[in-house]
Amino acid sequence: MATMTTIPTSHPSASQHGTESKDQGIMPHSLNEPITWRNLHRRIDWLNMTLVVIIPLLGLIQMPWTPLYRQTLLWSVFYYLATVSSITGGYHRLWAHRAYTGSTLLRLIFAAFGAGAIEGSIKFWAREHRAHHRYTDTDRDPYNVQKSIAHAHILWIILKQPKKNNRVDISDLKNDPIVVWQHNNYLFAGPFMAWIFPSLVAGIFWGDWYGGFVYTGIVRTFLGQQATFCINSLGHYLGEQPFDDRLSPRDSFITAIVTLGEGYHNFHHEFPSDYRNGVDWHQPDWTKWLIWAFAQLGLAQNLKRFRQSVIDKGRLQQDSKKIEQRRAQLDWGPSIDRLPVMEWMEFQEEVRKGKALVAVEGVIHGVDRFIEDHPGGEAIIRSFIGKDATSAFNGGVYDHSNAARNMIATMRVAALRGGGEVEIWK
Repeated sequence: MATMTTIPTSHPSASQHGTESKDQGIMPHSLNEPITWRNLHRRIDWLNMTLVVIIPLLGLIQMPWTPLYRQTLLWSVFYYLATVSSITGGYHRLWAHRAYTGSTLLRLIFAAFGAGAIEGSIKFWAREHRAHHRYTDTDRDPYNVQKSIAHAHILWIILKQPKKNNRVDISDLKNDPIVVWQHNNYLFAGPFMAWIFPSLVAGIFWGDWYGGFVYTGIVRTFLGQQATFCINSLGHYLGEQPFDDRLSPRDSFITAIVTLGEGYHNFHHEFPSDYRNGVDWHQPDWTKWLIWAFAQLGLAQNLKRFRQSVIDKGRLQQDSKKIEQRRAQLDWGPSIDRLPVMEWMEFQEEVRKGKALVAVEGVIHGVDRFIEDHPGGEAIIRSFIGKDATSAFNGGVYDHSNAARNMIATMRVAALRGGGEVEIWK
């Protein structure tokens, strides 16, 4: 799954992509045209550009002249975890995937702090995310990584996108009063929770009004956005694919650390309604443990988990697929069913002509280039030229290893009709 979604750009009447339903000065068909320097200013979504790029830049510029007090630093870290966790645990796993059910109190907390992440309303975010899962890696995918990693990370947000026919069912979201209220009031709730509320806390309790605004407000929002955007980009670019490689999602320890556990993306796309992303004990998944903790407090219920046998099957099937892919790259010798068939007398005649041929298990092998390298010495292998060495090969003299069997497989030249005459080593 590419997990995180974008910024709200309008009132509830806005399109599903967060832009105004009527783009000023740009015709819908022109959104499909290549971006050039001449039309760039018309292709930029200036509201999203302001929220994701311009305001963060202004905040970063203020950092050298804004003291960072210890209380403000701790408050920024806490608020970062609260807002990003509300995206990963709330917007994503609770509302987009219904991986568990949350109490009214928990949903209110996630809705409030999630608004402060400035990634859009729950309704908008979850709708886009469901579309991403349904149409992954296609033109209907809102953040299709096949266009580019930059598109998946941020360009799909700051550039106006053509409308996509990517319908998804969000009837449950429309019937959730908390989701509806937050969506209808997001233009107030978002800025208030992102910038005003953290400034009020820092100002009222330790007098750092401006530091709370710059660090806990702007810088914290910027870092949270970039971290969660990494799911759309790095989550489809960096790491391994232990469950399925038909689509782009990947599992990455690094991405998991950056995104509070959302980095095990290959697992997530295979098992999207599982409340976990890091399914193994050693995989860091802060969000999984947070949901589990809320469940212990009675705030979360019905935590969904796929059966371990189903997960193991998926992993085993992918391992088998990788083994077959690797196997196809190796030289296993000519297939026995494609070898020419040779009579025993023909075999003997070829040997009389000077060819170094040995029969093993009904197959004739040309060993002329191997005689000098035979670990048991030249004499023993020469003694079996023109003979059936099956018994000797399988333990009469020495029970040969897999390596030896793989080597002689590359020396196949013909199949003996009837399997040949097997001689017992004496």
